[in-house]
Amino acid sequence: MPHLLHLDSSADLAGSRSRALTAAFAKAWAARGDDHTITYRDLHTEPLPRLSTPALHWAPRLRRPEETAPEADEALQQAILDELFAADVLLVGAPMYNYSPASTLKTWIDYIHVPGTTFTFDDVPSQPMAGRAAVVVTSAGGSYVEGSPTESWDHLTPVLQIVLGTALGMDVTVISTELTLAPRIPDLAAQVPHSEALFAAAVEKATTLAAKL
Repeated sequence: MPHLLHLDSSADLAGSRSRALTAAFAKAWAARGDDHTITYRDLHTEPLPRLSTPALHWAPRLRRPEETAPEADEALQQAILDELFAADVLLVGAPMYNYSPASTLKTWIDYIHVPGTTFTFDDVPSQPMAGRAAVVVTSAGGSYVEGSPTESWDHLTPVLQIVLGTALGMDVTVISTELTLAPRIPDLAAQVPHSEALFAAAVEKATTLAAKL
């Protein structure tokens, strides 16, 4: 039974393009049949608490004797990990805030980026998500495409590619849309048609991808 873990992190509950794109993907996924199930987590409306102790950054077997975590915090982290482990496909809505991931998404990353649990740290293979699909949906108010003057300002996409792809070994596909602030910022007004075209193309890519993964 193919299972999707769908995460959103945008603070904009009404006009978010990352939310619109993940919703389009999830709708196309669900349309494939009742056997295509979904677990949904809204990291903005129900934010995770920040890690209470550095001990949670490590698999239990890699912790030092003095590194302990409250039982409730251990249980929460395990629940977050179990959601991830149950997913055949991971869908992440990731708007760019100040050139980086939303703090709510960064907190989720802290819970699942665990040496010895989700990625190999020593001689014990620890990459249970290797080979599974991760679809990262990014949105940005400006433009950070390759070749642009602000290309190096994008500290969102590379982070997710490193964590999900390099560390966890997942097969990462990025669906991006840019210039989302064109309708709001006068200096970007001429870019509104291009912004809308980028969004339309991203919707089509998300729908098409969900139908075949």
